[in-house]
Order: sequence, then structure tokens, then C-alpha cells
Amino acid sequence: MRRGLRPIRTPEQDTPMTDFAAARKQMVDSQLLPNKVTDARLVEAMGAVPREAFLPQTLRGVAYMDEDLQVAPGRYVIAPMVFARLLQAAAVRDTDAVLDLGCASGYSAAVLAKLASVVVAVEEDAALAGQATANLAATGVENAAVTTAPLHAGYPAQAPYDVIVIEGSVEDVPAALLDQLAEGGRLVAVLAGRGIGKATLYSRKDGVVGHRQLFDAGLPPLPGFAREAGFVF
Repeated sequence: MRRGLRPIRTPEQDTPMTDFAAARKQMVDSQLLPNKVTDARLVEAMGAVPREAFLPQTLRGVAYMDEDLQVAPGRYVIAPMVFARLLQAAAVRDTDAVLDLGCASGYSAAVLAKLASVVVAVEEDAALAGQATANLAATGVENAAVTTAPLHAGYPAQAPYDVIVIEGSVEDVPAALLDQLAEGGRLVAVLAGRGIGKATLYSRKDGVVGHRQLFDAGLPPLPGFAREAGFVF
């Protein structure tokens, strides 16, 4: 009996496909749960949203590493653990309107969309905003919309917001953003300093905005949030 020819295999066929579902579970088990992320809704959301779908093909194999992943010059999908702890501090409710500043390729908006009623995501770069819009549509997200605008200005047309999330480190949070918080609203950001950054929660109560530091964190900087220079004597 004649033996059939052995099929020729390409290098791509010899490379095992990444099991993204297993990698997502590993992210939850090894990065989120051991680092005080206990909000069940948040854990479920991050265990469901396919982070790889919001990354370039070349980065999908490392989608679930605890790292900030660059998706455009100076723009990142931020590390899962810091992102999760910020959202947990924001205590997003299913009735909340959320402003997501610096959504990059849309991953953060997709996670927030599972937690909130509506998400307004903002990007400065029109091409990146278009990519985020396409990614959200491809993953079936219907309650998040992406707009192009300066990040530091927020998006006052849809204010007030119950939650504002700043997706990168900033030197200062402009008063114009805090003015977009609803009564009882929360804003989370990582404030950059001379040393390690500080994750910080701002909240509005009785018309007054206060803030408190949460934990040490380092994130890539967002453009446009430099602290105004003071007087030098």
C-alpha cells in the first residue's frame, strides 16, 4: 500500500495558539485577586473582556502580562492590576455614567461598559479613536461611545459624570475635570510626583471635592496634564 505524502507544515502551524481564555483566568488569579481586587463584578468583567482584541497582532501573545502595553506612540493599555484597583476604588455602579479619558484602543471602555450604564470614552488622536470605536463594535459593546477631544478638557457636553477615570499618570487634575463630577461622583487617577506615583481618589460631596491617596502606582504619562508652573521668588 502506497504511503501518502506527509503534509507540509508552515511555521505558523507549528506555533501553538494562545489559549486566551486560560490566560485571562490566570491574570485574574495571579494579578488581581492577590492584590486586593475583591469586587466580584469587576473581577467578572475583567475575566470576560478579551484584552487581546484591543491590541496589535504583535502584542496579543503578551496580552495578559501585568504590563502597560503601547498601542500607539505614547499611548498605552495600562497594566491590569493598577487598572483594576483604580476601578475598584471608583466603585462603578450599573446606573453610573462614566467618562473614560485616554481610552487608547478601547479596552478600558469595554471593561467599564460591563460595569456602568453608559461610557463616554475620549481620545485626542482621531486615528486611535477610530480604532477604539472599531474594536468596541467588533467585541459587541453597545453602551460606550468614543469621541475625539483634548484629554485634559474632558467632555463637558455629556456632564455630569458619576465616575471619571484617567488612563495614565498626570501631574495635576484640572479643575475643569472636577467640575464635570456629579454630586457623589468619583474621579480616579495616578498622580505623578518626584518619586513613585500615587493612585488618588477624588469625590464630590455637598458640592465640595476632596481627595485621598490610595496606593503607590506607576503609569505612563498622559499628555496635557502638566502642573501649571508657580511663581518663583
